[in-house]
Amino acid sequence: MVSQAKVNPAPAAKFRRVIGSYGGETAGPLVICIGGIHGNEPAGAVALGRVLGRLHETAPPFRGRLLALAGNVGALNRGCRYQQRDLNRMWAPARVAELKAARHAAPAEPEEREQRDLLAIIDAELALPSGPVIVLDLHTTSSDGAPFAILSDTLTNRRLALELGVPVILGLEENIEGTILNYINELGHAAIGFEAGQHDAESSIQHHEATVWLTLLQAGCLQPHHAPDRAALRESLQRAAAGLPPVFELRYRHGIEFADEFVMQPGFTNFHPVTRDQPLASDRRGTVRAPEAGYLFMPLYQKLGDDGFFLIRKVDPFWLRVSAWLRRARLDRALPWLPGIHRLPGSSDALLIDTRIAHWFVIEVCHLLGFRKHSQTPGNLIVTRRRQA
Repeated sequence: MVSQAKVNPAPAAKFRRVIGSYGGETAGPLVICIGGIHGNEPAGAVALGRVLGRLHETAPPFRGRLLALAGNVGALNRGCRYQQRDLNRMWAPARVAELKAARHAAPAEPEEREQRDLLAIIDAELALPSGPVIVLDLHTTSSDGAPFAILSDTLTNRRLALELGVPVILGLEENIEGTILNYINELGHAAIGFEAGQHDAESSIQHHEATVWLTLLQAGCLQPHHAPDRAALRESLQRAAAGLPPVFELRYRHGIEFADEFVMQPGFTNFHPVTRDQPLASDRRGTVRAPEAGYLFMPLYQKLGDDGFFLIRKVDPFWLRVSAWLRRARLDRALPWLPGIHRLPGSSDALLIDTRIAHWFVIEVCHLLGFRKHSQTPGNLIVTRRRQA
């Protein structure tokens, strides 16, 4: 259970876009960390300040560069999730292209101003010569529960996430559009989302700190003797997630709108086991029940948000090893030879699947081979290859 000690943002904790940076003198990876893209989740930004404080105090040799950014600065300084729009739902490629094309126009709303500022900094960093790029997107949740990692399922992202020793959630990127993680992944870079625990828990800050240090070590930015003890960091995260399976996949998203008057029943936490038809919440239509058995994931206990809850189920790590072998063997190239599967015209990374012909475990096979669901209509499924850093 996550500690309920409250985060105490000191009076000086007025957030600015650039929290700080370190390194840059020696060639190596570029690690960009973003905290607080939701303004009611300050733990990530606070943790980044602590990590940078230690780095500047001890001044260790550093390969590459660490850049720490605050996400939605206006909302962070007001203590709200967002001011007008969810900044972590605005990164669809078409929207980003429109934003860049209209870069001289006045921002229409506060979050557009935030996005332009973030986009300008990130694009400028990515344009500089560097080694591999890794982006960490740091979050917390409105309910108690263990920390976990979210990723688009590339082999690079897997290695980074599994190093943390917390549960890894697959498939969320197929169900939530416009996240900054998806934007970075579509550019071909490694990107991990990390959910540290409850919004106001001091332990959430500590979990974020451990994650940043472990990522810097995994990336080769720091030598082990120049950082907190790696085994202790990993053990602290493992202890917080004790007893949970290492890998889950998303099975169901319960989307909501404000007019639904959605209210989650009290007492649920992340990874809470539920049974089919178990009452989970209520809305203006009545009781909301679990459509299948599994584990409850990110139940909504805050006013803003359009994800009421998710259901996930555990995945045997054996299948991760199988999929890694299949991808390294490039067996995805055989998919267009199968009945009902064709390459999407004009794209080398997308497949059009006639689900009336290819209908046996089609999405499961696509996941094994590194594809994600892009869109679906009756009889047709479009999947795209996940970009591999």
